[in-house]
Amino acid sequence: MDDEIQRFIKVWITSISCLCYCYYIASRIPKGFFRLLSLLPILYLFLILPLNLSSIHLVGPTTFFLVWLSTFKLLLFSFNQGPLSSSPNIFYFISIASLPIIPKHHPTSKDSKLTKNNTNPPHQSTPNIEKSKKGNVLPSLLLFSKMLIAALIIHAYDYRENLHPHLILVLYCCHVYLGIELVLALCAAPARAMFGFEIEPQFNEPYLSTSLQDFWGRRWNLMVTNILRPTVYDPIRRISTYYVGPMFGISTAMLATFLVSGLMHEVIYYYLARAPPTWEVTWFFVLHGVCTAAEVVAKKAFVRRGWWLPRAVSVVLTLMFLAVTGQWLFFPQLLRNGVDRKAIAEYAIMVDFIKSKLHISIF
Repeated sequence: MDDEIQRFIKVWITSISCLCYCYYIASRIPKGFFRLLSLLPILYLFLILPLNLSSIHLVGPTTFFLVWLSTFKLLLFSFNQGPLSSSPNIFYFISIASLPIIPKHHPTSKDSKLTKNNTNPPHQSTPNIEKSKKGNVLPSLLLFSKMLIAALIIHAYDYRENLHPHLILVLYCCHVYLGIELVLALCAAPARAMFGFEIEPQFNEPYLSTSLQDFWGRRWNLMVTNILRPTVYDPIRRISTYYVGPMFGISTAMLATFLVSGLMHEVIYYYLARAPPTWEVTWFFVLHGVCTAAEVVAKKAFVRRGWWLPRAVSVVLTLMFLAVTGQWLFFPQLLRNGVDRKAIAEYAIMVDFIKSKLHISIF
């Protein structure tokens, strides 16, 4: 474990050094092709750096941050777009580039109109975060309850051999959601505390989703939503609208966005399992892209006729579709390569590591 921690520190020291180069040198090169050319060595380093790690809980977030988020942000930066294009200082630049955060902006009147449109495509919609009027108490309690549930799920894995496969699937789904949300929240917390960032929430209670569009576009992993819109959805929509019209242009851009998301998940799976891709997770996102595009078209037709499913029914149907397709295409590659068992075993290793460093006994 000590060696893995040392490699982890080296990986991030190298990454921060690369981002310093981007801020001090690459930013002085005119935007466009030549700046992109100057960033290619950095993009290559970000691609290979996570290969130095073997721990699921270290290589997973590192791959997500560097290979996906940082790479896409730097691609936008090469054309003087995205959140890195207006960085006031090096600390801001490194935080935004390397962490899963996007500073909150105050919506314009145009943004407000877009938010009211219920047919915004997934992965591209401006998140319609439900504002709480109860201050910071409720979010804190909610976060604590999620941490407690995550701990109970990890403890339940000790009895996995005696659990029904469907219950194990439910535990995996909850674990993925809670694990990602807690990791992203913990990674964003230092930037919020040190630099006073007002940060967009990463999740918006996805278990309350009333449709696939609602789940992918306004509730699930909104960091990815915000980065895929300018890098994939907007360019594809502009190009395809010119050739096939606005309606098919939206559907084409939506499908392209889901395809890119699937391919990036395939990359993350490779770093986790170190096994050749089987493309199951890519097909998972392609399937969801097709179903979401069809859902958007059907929703417009139903709304015109005044048809609408009760909220409780639509939530149950959405979660059931996610669970069934997840069992079919999302989880098999991880389970086949033992990623789940390795991740569960690492919890005991981490507890022993902390105990050895703090010289305490946990009963």
